[in-house]
Amino acid sequence: MDNERERIEQILHRYDEIIASMADPAIVSDGARYLKLTKELADLEPVVTRIHDKDRVVRELSDARELHTSADDEEMRQMAAEEVSALEKELETIEADLEDLLAVKDPKDDRSVIMEIRAGAGGEEAALFVADLYKMYTAYALSKGWKIEYIDSNDTELGGYQKLVYSIEGKGAYSCFKYESGVHRVQRVPVTESGGRVHTSTVTVAVLPEVDEVEVNINPNDLKIDTFRASGAGGQHINRTDSAIRITHIPTGLVVTCQDERSQHKNRAKAMAVLQSRLLEMEESKQSGAIAAERRSQVGTGDRSEKIRTYNYHQGRVTDHRIGLTLYRLEEILGGDLEEIVRQLTLADRANKLGSGSGDEGDDE
Repeated sequence: MDNERERIEQILHRYDEIIASMADPAIVSDGARYLKLTKELADLEPVVTRIHDKDRVVRELSDARELHTSADDEEMRQMAAEEVSALEKELETIEADLEDLLAVKDPKDDRSVIMEIRAGAGGEEAALFVADLYKMYTAYALSKGWKIEYIDSNDTELGGYQKLVYSIEGKGAYSCFKYESGVHRVQRVPVTESGGRVHTSTVTVAVLPEVDEVEVNINPNDLKIDTFRASGAGGQHINRTDSAIRITHIPTGLVVTCQDERSQHKNRAKAMAVLQSRLLEMEESKQSGAIAAERRSQVGTGDRSEKIRTYNYHQGRVTDHRIGLTLYRLEEILGGDLEEIVRQLTLADRANKLGSGSGDEGDDE
């Protein structure tokens, strides 16, 4: 509690400091600095509002309890008791909100994301499940009011994808989708199976937070840029022109393609955004190598060598193995209802970071 109170005092002090600074003509005339302070103020305002709400309710609760104890009139005591009960519930809600607001957040949480879904084991069935996961993620993103933009894909004859790359643009996208990194397993009877046997296939999901150009310094001399004619999903309307872009980052061997836009310049910008995100991810992975064992025990690390979730069609079940969560709502989840899964993973992640750990991993065959 002492740490929480100290953090609250720091937030209130910083909030007052920003308010005072924004009245300084020198800061107002500095557009970049003023914009930065405005953003910080907007981030602090919800916390400050709840802190003031808590202080108010605590005062009102103290008065109501005193009245309940000291009142001579039975009707007055009853009214005071009802007010105490209502204020206690309000205080509980405010404290839960404050716990969420004061939780240490990943600085990347507010960012948009680039998602890559790739077929793993299972051939055509895995490729078809790539399409299913894409529909699930886009439905969830659209329910949040976020924008989806296609970047690149390798499609298959039956309507699946060996690879599908796209972006989800919206504040907070990374905070929800970061837990999706890893191997997703599907257990169902494939459309290509005549004997009705259940097959197990896997799909790999990678979630990359979009980065600003200043975060990744790319030497233009390290890039090999090729143009080619687009084809396949998203590129059929432009396959008569060399508008698609392939960028190779020579030092790392990373290759990124984009064929969605009619314009070479727009495709190049999208491809560069993907390249920057991948390079930042590589650099961060390198830096965190020393604590890799610890990170593997936490929720949402995106360790792609381990399956994180199973979708079992026969039982109508989805199981997240990191937290032992099983929901018998397969159809709704594949339709984009990921809210419960995201909430449980967020809570487990927070518990791990606070040192309390999460439940045992679940598994099944």
